[in-house]
Amino acid sequence: MAAARSGGDAADKIAAADQAFVDTANRYARDVVNHRIPACAYVIAACRRHLDDLERSKGDWPYRFDVAKAGRVCRFIELLPHTKGKWAKKDPANPRAHLITLAPWQVFILCVVFGWVRKADGFRRFRLAYIEVPRKNGKSALASGIGLYMFAADGEYGAEVYAGATTEKQALEVFRPARLICLQTPKLRKRFGIQVNAANLHVVANGSRFETVIGNPGDGASPSCAITDEYHEHDTSSQFDTMVTGMGAREQPLSLVITTAGFDIGGPCYELRSDLIKILEGVTPDEEKFGIVYTLDKDDDWARPGTLAKANPNIGVSVAADFLAARQREAVNSTRARGRFLTKHLNLWVNARSGYFDMKAWMAGARPGLTLDDFLGRPCRLGLDLASKVDIAALEILFPPLEEGGTWATFGYHYLPEATVDLPENERYQAWRDAGLLKVTDGNVTDYEVIEEDILELADRFEVLDVAYDPHQATMLVNRLVKRGLPMIEYRPLVLTFSEPMKQLDALIRDGKLEHAGCPVMTWMMSNVVAKPDKKDNVYPDKEKPAKKIDGPVALISALGRAMAREEADDDFEYTGM
Repeated sequence: MAAARSGGDAADKIAAADQAFVDTANRYARDVVNHRIPACAYVIAACRRHLDDLERSKGDWPYRFDVAKAGRVCRFIELLPHTKGKWAKKDPANPRAHLITLAPWQVFILCVVFGWVRKADGFRRFRLAYIEVPRKNGKSALASGIGLYMFAADGEYGAEVYAGATTEKQALEVFRPARLICLQTPKLRKRFGIQVNAANLHVVANGSRFETVIGNPGDGASPSCAITDEYHEHDTSSQFDTMVTGMGAREQPLSLVITTAGFDIGGPCYELRSDLIKILEGVTPDEEKFGIVYTLDKDDDWARPGTLAKANPNIGVSVAADFLAARQREAVNSTRARGRFLTKHLNLWVNARSGYFDMKAWMAGARPGLTLDDFLGRPCRLGLDLASKVDIAALEILFPPLEEGGTWATFGYHYLPEATVDLPENERYQAWRDAGLLKVTDGNVTDYEVIEEDILELADRFEVLDVAYDPHQATMLVNRLVKRGLPMIEYRPLVLTFSEPMKQLDALIRDGKLEHAGCPVMTWMMSNVVAKPDKKDNVYPDKEKPAKKIDGPVALISALGRAMAREEADDDFEYTGM
C-alpha cells in the first residue's frame, strides 16, 4: 500500500505540474488578448485562436487539448541545463539555478504546439510551427530543447531529428547546445540510452538520431522533426520542402521553423510567414499550422522606447533592456544601423540592409482591389526599363493627381522570358508567374513585341503624355512606337536625372501620397533599392547584389522625373506670362 501510495503521489505531482504549465499558458494568452502584456496583432491573434479553440473543443470539433502532453514537454525542457552565459554557471546553494526556466511566452508556444491533439487518434494537431522572434530572445535554446524532446522523449520509434540551415555554423546553433546538454546530463543519457557522437546524437536501442543537415539534403530521410533555423537566410525552399515531403511515413511529425526577420521579402521565409499570417487573420483556414510573430504593429513608432518590449518577449531575461535601448538610439542616429536594428531586434522585414525607401510606408500605400480600370481615360506617364533580354523588364504607369497636393497612383507590368523563370534558383519568379503577377514570354529572351503591344493598348485606354525610356537596348522598339505616334522621351539613367525624382518618390511614399495595388513583384523590387548620397547629397538607385532586381523602381523614377520636368516647364511658362 505504501508503494502504491508513493506511486500515486508521484502521479499527482506530475499532473499538478502539467496543469500549472497549462495554467501559465492560458494566463499568458488571456493577458495578451486583454492587453495586459504588450503584443502586436499577430501575437494577439495567436493567443485568441488558442482561447477560441478551447471553446470549440467542447463541441463537435475534431481536436481537443491534452493537458498531460502539453505539460510533459515543458517539464522535460525545464530539466535541461543552460549551456552558455551566466545562466550556465552552477550554484551549490541552488542546484536548479543552471537549469532552463521557461518564460510564459515559451510555455504558451510549447503547450499549444504539443497540447492540441486529434480526438480521433490522439496524435498532434499541428504539423508545422512557425516562430518568428528577434535575436537574443532564447530561440536557439528553445529549438534545442524541442529537438531533444522529439529525439528522445516523444515516443517515436526510430526518430529522425534534423537541424537544418544553409551553413554548418548556423545548423550548429541548434545542434551544438543539444549535444552539450547531453554531455552535461548523465541522467538524460542513461534514461534514454543516448550515445553522444561528434556529428550526431544516437539512441542505439531504436535507431533514433539527431543531426545537422546543410543545404538540400536530397530524398531518403524520414524526419519525425525538422528544425529550420533562421529560415530567412534560405534562398529557396528546397531543404524545407524535402524535409516536409519526407515526413509522410510519420504519424505526428513536426516541422519547426524558428527565425528572425530577414532582408528578402521575396524569399521562401517571407512567403511562409505571409501564409501563416493569413491563417492568424482568419483569411485562410488551416488547422494543422501554428504561427506566432513577435514584431511591431503597422502604426507603431519604432523609435519609441515602449516598442521594445512589444517585439521582444524575453526582454529583461535573455536580452537586456539597456542593450536594446542602446541599439535603438544607435538606429535613430545612424541610417546605416537602422536596417539591422529594425530587422534583428524588432522583426521588421526591410529587405535591403540599408534600403532607401520606407517599406512600411510603401506597404501602407497598398490599396487591394485598385485596378487600371479605375483610371480609364486619365492622363498618365509611362516609364520603361528594358535592362537585358534575359532579365526583368519593367513598364511602370504613373497617374498624376487630379488636383495639386492630391494622391498619385502607380501600376506596373513586369516581363521575363520563360527560360529565366524556369531556372531552379528562381522559385520566386515561378510563384509569381503561377499567381499571374509576371508577364512571361516564350523562349530564352524577352519578346519586346509583347511590351510594344501593351504600350499601344495603354495608349488606347489612357492619355499617355510621354514614355520615358533608357536608350540602352531600346532602339528598335522605340522606333516602332514612334512610328505609331507614341511620345517617346529619352531619359538617361544618370545621377543628374535620377536624384531629384528619387527623393520626390521617397517623399510621396512617406507622406502617403502614392497609391498602388500592392503587387508583390514591385514591393520586392522597391525594397531592394539602396542609395548612398554623394558629397552634394545626390542619390542614385542601386542594389546590393545582382539577384536583387530594381527595374520597376528605376522605371517608376523615370516616369516621375518626366512629370517633374513637365511641371517645371509649366511653371516657367506661367512665370513669363505665356
